[in-house]
Amino acid sequence: MHRSEYPVAFMCRVLGVTSSGYYAWRSRGPSRRAQADRVLQRRIEEIHQASRGIYGSPKIHEQLRQEGIRCSRKRVIRLMRCANISSKRKRCYKRTTRRNAAHPVAPNHLNQQFKAMAPNQVWLADITYIPTGEGWLYLATIMDLFSRRILGWAMDARMTASLTNKALTMAVNTRQQVPDKLLHHSDRGSQYTSGDYRALLGQHKMLASMSGVGNCYDNAPMESFFSLLKTELVHHERYPTRTIARTSIFEYIESFYNRQRIHGAISYMTPISFERQWRRTTSITESEPELAPSMALTLS
Repeated sequence: MHRSEYPVAFMCRVLGVTSSGYYAWRSRGPSRRAQADRVLQRRIEEIHQASRGIYGSPKIHEQLRQEGIRCSRKRVIRLMRCANISSKRKRCYKRTTRRNAAHPVAPNHLNQQFKAMAPNQVWLADITYIPTGEGWLYLATIMDLFSRRILGWAMDARMTASLTNKALTMAVNTRQQVPDKLLHHSDRGSQYTSGDYRALLGQHKMLASMSGVGNCYDNAPMESFFSLLKTELVHHERYPTRTIARTSIFEYIESFYNRQRIHGAISYMTPISFERQWRRTTSITESEPELAPSMALTLS
């Protein structure tokens, strides 16, 4: 920077270093640590990009660990800052469903006990909305509490009982076999208390459970999914039509959320891989019960 103004030897004397030391420093390449950081930073950037920009340092660190790359969480944070990357932030949204006082309401059997020992013990249901250039697009979903997998969904321009019926029917078809007394938990919206929906629950011998009045914490895992959907996708898109929004949301749920996105609540696995591990564990249990670990989960 100042070579045109002062000789190198003069500047070395001022700074208290030898000219030979300066030239030796210039001729040296990056240190092993710097080279390793450069390689690790590239991989961090690749993981962040593959996650659609949603992973923060905890999930990136876990992904690196699963790949056999050993490094500290602090190092990941430092390299993310150097690359100027961070996770997407949450934004608030309002609730959609409304109660019909004339419809019967089921007790809150779940009672914020967000744990399941196996798939198809507890299903959660709810509705959210997506803004488009043509107006709202309503999304109804069914989640298996055990794996956080979205089993069924339906989208429409109107928030009707037909919307929730389609989502539940898809979930049943996804599982093919549904055990009796499966606990189905939702809010008290009229779409879930309607006669048609209660008849569909009865047809599949499901036990209805409903949240308390205006208590979003009674269905926290589903609320968490909607928050992820909005934070990781919807708030970063502008959908000119409902058709484009449907395609985008379908791809997020089926291709990314269920199959690629790792979740801290299920041991940093994807919902589908977590279910596959449970099946393998169950197979071991049938022959050697004492060797199979419990996979009970509690929402943290």
